Amino acid sequence: MLSNDPIIEVGRQYDSLRRSEKKIADWVLNEPSSCISLNIGQVAKQVGVSELTVMRFCKAIGCKGFQDFKLKLAQTLGTASAPRFTSMKLDRDDNTESLKNKVFDSTIQELMQVRDRMDIACLQSAIEVLVGARRIEFFGFGASAAVARDARHKFIRLKATAVACADPHIQLISASTMTRDDVVVAISQTGRSKDLIHSVKLAREHGATIIGICPNSTPLAELCDFPLAIAAEENTDLFTPLTSRIVHLVVIDVLAAGVAMQKEPELESQLKSIKKGLRSLRVKDL
Repeated sequence: MLSNDPIIEVGRQYDSLRRSEKKIADWVLNEPSSCISLNIGQVAKQVGVSELTVMRFCKAIGCKGFQDFKLKLAQTLGTASAPRFTSMKLDRDDNTESLKNKVFDSTIQELMQVRDRMDIACLQSAIEVLVGARRIEFFGFGASAAVARDARHKFIRLKATAVACADPHIQLISASTMTRDDVVVAISQTGRSKDLIHSVKLAREHGATIIGICPNSTPLAELCDFPLAIAAEENTDLFTPLTSRIVHLVVIDVLAAGVAMQKEPELESQLKSIKKGLRSLRVKDL
């Protein structure tokens, strides 16, 4: 699903834009407020492209035309929480101070954006399903596999039978043994991993409930009973995806906290026992 925020869409669609359209994208990212006061001819002249290219750029990022682009941009710049991708995009000339600020700022802004846009009804339903699950399987590959392992670590503390699986063959075997009492939490930054989609389809066929942590309007999201839509922005030119992983980890924390709150009375003794057991692994003060 395309966002109503053209700045977000510029970030998402940037790599797929033509070279001339990228010139406009770069200008918009660096001078977003300047677009609002200019007409299409002035923008074309400012960037050094044709008016047709400007129109094509607007449509490439999901706007009906230039006026629609300006209206959406004005609305975006008028909101206090609007992200500023110019401050987040890494450059090879960045010094350590700039690098630090951009990585922190991009993560904080992305977290706030996902927080504000999350479907609360869907989130609540996902928590309730997890509370009643016989077995919970966290599926993910690559960076999402790390999130799945962290999720298992959190949920085994909550009197849940939880497993993290990052092997496609084991996922298929596990999916084929699921029932209506089981839940799969499928984690993906793209929502398009073929092996993950295959595993989720099989789990659905056996009656499992599917919770998705992935972008909306993707093949994976379409298979989920409760899709927690997340489309984190990434600049992968200089480093591997970071922001999406952090956002996914926080969503897992929200789910775990929700489950813990509903199970709180019965969890107290177990959590005390876990803490006591972990103390034996720590070195005492000298």
